[in-house]
Amino acid sequence: MTPDTPVIEKKKVTSRIPKEPSKYKVIVYNDDVTPVEFVVAMLVAVFRHDQASALKLTLSIHNDGSAVAGTYSFEIAEQKTSDATRMATSHGFPLVVRTEAE
Repeated sequence: MTPDTPVIEKKKVTSRIPKEPSKYKVIVYNDDVTPVEFVVAMLVAVFRHDQASALKLTLSIHNDGSAVAGTYSFEIAEQKTSDATRMATSHGFPLVVRTEAE
């Protein structure tokens, strides 16, 4: 090689496998004001649980202090959290619903 010869570098080729998007849990917390019937109705309307699974989940929220209503991509989890909170607020209930990374 002479000083005027360009140096050609080889680039390492790596294959990139796309990662699954992160998942987020929507957690519903118990309170002493929101009635069981409302929580069941909210789980059916917002999270698309059937009546039986909504009742079971509501009892879990009541007994354990909180429970996961569903696991979704970030955007969907945030939307469901917003919808559930809006529904509770519009009915005058202080139900707390939060989104957390899985």
